[in-house]
Amino acid sequence: MPLLKRTPFSLLEPPKDLDPNEKVFQVELNQEIFRDYQEYLNRLDLYRQNVWTCKVSGKSKLTYKEALVCEQQAAAKAEQLPKELMAPVLRMIQHSTLSLTDLVNKVYSSLLLDLFEGLELHAKKDGSEAACKILKVISSGGTKSYEVGWIGKGNEVINTSVVKADDLIRKKAPASRNALKFFIRGSTSETSPWTLHADLAKKYGIPTEVPVDVMNGEGLNKGRKRFVNEEDASKKLKKDEKLVEPLVKYPIDDLLVKPAADDPILSNRPPLSKDFRVPLDSVGDLLMVWDFCLSFGRLLCLSPFSLSDLENAICTKENNLVLVVEIHSALLRLLIKYEGQYFTILQKKKKILKVTFVKWSEYLCNFLEMISKEEFTGKVAIIRRGSYGLLETRLKLKILRELVEEAITASSVREKIGEQIDQQGALAAARKADARKNREEKLNVEGVAENGRNHIDNTLDGDKPPKGERRGEEREDLNILSSSKMFLRRHPETEMEQQSVLPSPLGKDRFYNRYWFFMCEGRLFVESADSRDWGYYSTKEELDALLGSFNIKGIRERALKRQLDKLYDKISNALESRLKDVQQKMLLQDVEVRRSSRLHAQQKEDMSFLEYVNKWKQK
Repeated sequence: MPLLKRTPFSLLEPPKDLDPNEKVFQVELNQEIFRDYQEYLNRLDLYRQNVWTCKVSGKSKLTYKEALVCEQQAAAKAEQLPKELMAPVLRMIQHSTLSLTDLVNKVYSSLLLDLFEGLELHAKKDGSEAACKILKVISSGGTKSYEVGWIGKGNEVINTSVVKADDLIRKKAPASRNALKFFIRGSTSETSPWTLHADLAKKYGIPTEVPVDVMNGEGLNKGRKRFVNEEDASKKLKKDEKLVEPLVKYPIDDLLVKPAADDPILSNRPPLSKDFRVPLDSVGDLLMVWDFCLSFGRLLCLSPFSLSDLENAICTKENNLVLVVEIHSALLRLLIKYEGQYFTILQKKKKILKVTFVKWSEYLCNFLEMISKEEFTGKVAIIRRGSYGLLETRLKLKILRELVEEAITASSVREKIGEQIDQQGALAAARKADARKNREEKLNVEGVAENGRNHIDNTLDGDKPPKGERRGEEREDLNILSSSKMFLRRHPETEMEQQSVLPSPLGKDRFYNRYWFFMCEGRLFVESADSRDWGYYSTKEELDALLGSFNIKGIRERALKRQLDKLYDKISNALESRLKDVQQKMLLQDVEVRRSSRLHAQQKEDMSFLEYVNKWKQK
């Protein structure tokens, strides 16, 4: 199994209670099954990244598929190890605490020097050399002799005899160091100590119980264990025992991190804002629908709108709001264009395949009848009567989520996603190539500058400028040359941000809460582990306090902090920009409503969603 960034990676278990008729998404490479299409796409995106390592050969910076192929090729090399060597080599590997290099050298030396049953080599016979195989090691009086079987043309033993060790001739090692390295990696599941796969150990009768000395830490490298004062340990152990505790190598799972005296002081995590108008367990649906509409706006012929506009519109009890109607209509039109199940049902009902502002709710009812979910059954009549606005906010968002999930299966959307993933890969490759080229050019410029300086030193000693001044001029020249390529380095990043259609969380904290950031929305969202609770941070001060609260001894918070540090400027600028917009809008509202306290109460709620016009709508 390929390693993810040199750490073990486990495949997902198949979903429980899977219905044979249920629509699922399966990864072709390893048969993983996903119910959620977004999770399926995220996993495919992960498999396409160059973050995988071949477990057998150790080769890194591969895609998942490349790592699989590499493992198959390396495993084939490992299988070239002669069968007669399997058992003795596996015994040397099991529970060894040596490094890979040292273990390979130990096994290689042993194969060169030791003689054991099953080993094929040559021996002296009637004044010449002949091929043979050791059948039995005979020990007598401190000396060893060997019963060998002479090998004929058909690689079969034709007769046997007993020879002395001096008569045996080994012309080369039975296995190369490289083959041994592949074999060790491929036959083990753990590396400290080296532990054979259970089925392999059982096949060759090799004990799986860890030796006492290894369990006690003996033989491990210095620095990997520490001793506790014997007097303190005597309360729990016998007087003649020593307490050995392995030194923890960070990062580890966040929940296993324990406070230590030398830990840096962490700031208190700032409280989350939760002033959403929609129910907290529906915020995920709200973000999903909004992000999908923005990502595929051109495909949907739906011009952009803000998250707050969608939230306010979906919470309003009025019917036929332009923004709400346009979103539903755009999604329904895409399903018709896709010519899938929804298209077929409309044809059977002899419906006109055109969603209009007047008839949109009827087409929505046809969709809800198609998916036939119990929670929507009693609501179809309400929508058909033109009272969509009276539905609960949570139910409205569930309906939109169903439309989006059905739209994601449309071939045009899947092709668009595929194109964007390919573009992201190409842009990432271009960025790497530009960075490599810039490094090479910089080195070349430094070389030219050095050669030129040497030439000046040799010819114009009398007019040589001061040393510090000369270096300053060289740095300025290099900065000018580098600045001319700044756009080339930044351009791929900008395009990747614009082309991103597969949002994924920035990471998780200690308690598996997920953190989300969208470039078009100046807030950092936090989703609870069970997805039932949401909150957000909206100021730079909150972001700084959050970063100071992460304990980097934990795997999740270390990775999350690294990602937030990487995007710090973009996130903090977005937070500050949104805060200024909100303050400006509040100031304008205060000026406009100062005439009447009654009008002020009406205007306190943001009504900008009423002004929405779909500028991309096809006529």
